[in-house]
Amino acid sequence: MDLRALLDRPTDTEREAVDHLLGPAEGFNGRVAYGGHEARAQRQMLLPALHACQDATGSVSRGALGYISERLTIPPAEVYGVATFYSLFKVDQPGGTTIHVCDDIVCSQYGAEGLMQTLEGSGLSWEASPCLGQCERAPAVMFHQPGQGYGNAAPVDPDTVGNVIFDELPPGVVHQDPSQLRLLRRIGRIDPTSLEAYRESGGYQTLTRAIKLGPEGVIAALNESGLKGRGGAAFPIGVKWRGVADAPGPVKYVIANGDESEPGTFKDRLLMEGDPFAVIEAMTIFGFATGSIRGYIYVRGEYPTAEKRLRDAIVMAAKSGLLGTDVAGAGFDFDLEVRRGAGAYICGEETALFASIEGYRGEPRQKPPFPIVHGVFGKPTGINNIETLLAALEVISNGPGQFARTGTEQSTGTKLFCVSGAVEKPGVFEVPFGTTLGEILALAGGVGGGRGLGAILLGGAAGVFVDSSSLEMPLTFEDTREAGATLGSGAVIVFDENCDFGPVLRRIARFFSEESCGQCVPCRIGTVRQSESLARLGAGETLGTVADELDRLDDLARVMTDASICGLGQTASSAIQSAIRLQLRGAPA
Repeated sequence: MDLRALLDRPTDTEREAVDHLLGPAEGFNGRVAYGGHEARAQRQMLLPALHACQDATGSVSRGALGYISERLTIPPAEVYGVATFYSLFKVDQPGGTTIHVCDDIVCSQYGAEGLMQTLEGSGLSWEASPCLGQCERAPAVMFHQPGQGYGNAAPVDPDTVGNVIFDELPPGVVHQDPSQLRLLRRIGRIDPTSLEAYRESGGYQTLTRAIKLGPEGVIAALNESGLKGRGGAAFPIGVKWRGVADAPGPVKYVIANGDESEPGTFKDRLLMEGDPFAVIEAMTIFGFATGSIRGYIYVRGEYPTAEKRLRDAIVMAAKSGLLGTDVAGAGFDFDLEVRRGAGAYICGEETALFASIEGYRGEPRQKPPFPIVHGVFGKPTGINNIETLLAALEVISNGPGQFARTGTEQSTGTKLFCVSGAVEKPGVFEVPFGTTLGEILALAGGVGGGRGLGAILLGGAAGVFVDSSSLEMPLTFEDTREAGATLGSGAVIVFDENCDFGPVLRRIARFFSEESCGQCVPCRIGTVRQSESLARLGAGETLGTVADELDRLDDLARVMTDASICGLGQTASSAIQSAIRLQLRGAPA
C-alpha cells in the first residue's frame, strides 16, 4: 500500500461517514489535508473512522483508506497496516451483508459445522470466526449489514441461519437466586436501558459514598478488602489504583477492558449488556480516586449490544450531571468514551489495547515502563476489566470488611465463572472464592444427557485441561496455582466422555496461530509450528516418530513460554500440554 492509494477516491457514502465522525473537511483541497499537529493529534480516531466506513458500506475500500489517510495525515501504508491487522475490517473487498459463524471450541461441538455447510451453497457472504462470546447459546453467529452495523444471533440452526434479522439479543439468563448474588443481582431484573431503574435499585449510592470517603479513603478500602484483579493476573487493585493516583502530572487516564476475547468467556458481556450503568458508575469512581480526567471503555467488536447500551448509558449519565464537569456536584471532572475493537484477541493485553486506542496496530509493548507510569498516550493509566470494576463497587458499597469475609484470605469476594459446553444449564455463575470445581459443575446441572465427564478446560484456550480428579479443587488463586492450573478469565468449558479431543486441540492451536500479532519470533513462529505438528499427528503423517513430534511440541512450549513478549505466546501451549499429560481421548500420546 503506497501513495497510489490516494489516486482512488472515496464514494460519497464513505466521505459522508468519515466527515460525520471527524467533522467538515476544512482546509482540505481534495489532495492534501492542511491540519498540521491538530490533524495528526486525531490519530486516535483511525479505528473509529475505519468502523464508520465499514458500517456505512460493508467494507473499507482503497478510496476510503486514502481519504482517511488524508483527513488524519497518516501515511497510507500505515492506515493499510492498521486496517489489515484487525480481522473484522474487510479491506478493499465488496461490501454487503456478511455472516460470521463461530467455529471455536464450544460452537464447533454444538452445530457450527452444520451452519457452515448450509451457508457454503447459499450464495451468502460468510466466514468462520473465532469465539463470539455467546458460548452459553451455541452455535452463534454475528452479522454485519451496511447502514446498520453489527448484530448477534444465537442459538442458530441451519434452517434459519440465512434469514438474518438485525436485532439485540436479550441478556444472558442467570440461573441463581438473585438474593444470593452481588455482581449479577440486577441482570434480568431491571431495565438495563433505564437510568431511573438503576437508581431505584441503589445505583449511584456508591458514588456518593466514594465522594464522602475521598480518593484516599476509596483506595484504602480497596487495599483493606484484598480485592485482586479478575482478569487472570490477580494483581492487588488497591496497589494499582494507588500507583495511578501517585503518578506525577495533571493528565491521567482510566480504562475499562471490555475486550473479552478468551474462548469460553462471556461474563463481562453479560455485565455490560445487563448492567451498563454499574460499569459507568464504577469507572467514575475509578477516575475520581486516581485523579484521572478521562476514561475509555474498550468493547470488543463482537459485542454490539454491549457497545450500544454503554454509549446510551454515558449520554444519559452526562445529561444527569453524573459525567462531565463538576460530577454530581462534587467538584471533579470526568468524561467517558466507548471505543470499539475490531476483532483482535491480542488487544485484551493492556499495552496492545493502548496501541489500539491510539490508532495503531494492537501490538504489546515491553514492560517496564508499566502503565501506571507510561500508559495510553504516554500518560499514567489505570486499567481493569469489567468484573474487577464491579467488584470494586461492592467494596465501596458494603465496606471492605464485609467483602473480605467472603471467599478466602488470599482470594476475597465472589468470582464469576462462565460455564459452557456439555452441561445442562450453561451460563454465568457467581460464587464465593473457595467453591469447588465440582460444585460449579453441579450449579450448571452437571454433564448433559446423563453422560460421564471427559474433561474440563479451566481458564479458556489459554488455560489447562483437568479431569474428574480435580472436582474437589477449591477455585481460588492460591489453590489453582498450587495445582498447576489457573482461573484465568473464569471460563469453565465442559466436555463429556464421548469427546474426541484431537479436533479441539487443533482448533486451540489454530486460534493462537491466527491471533498472534506477529511481533515476536517465539510466538509468531512457535504458534504456527505447534499447529502444524498437531495437524501431522492428527493425520498420522509425523516427522519422525510420534515421540519425536511430542518432543517437538514440548520444545516449542518451553520456548514460547519463556521468550514471548506477552501472555498470548506464554500461554499458547498450556491447554495442549495439559491434554497430553492427561492423555485425553484423541490427544497425542
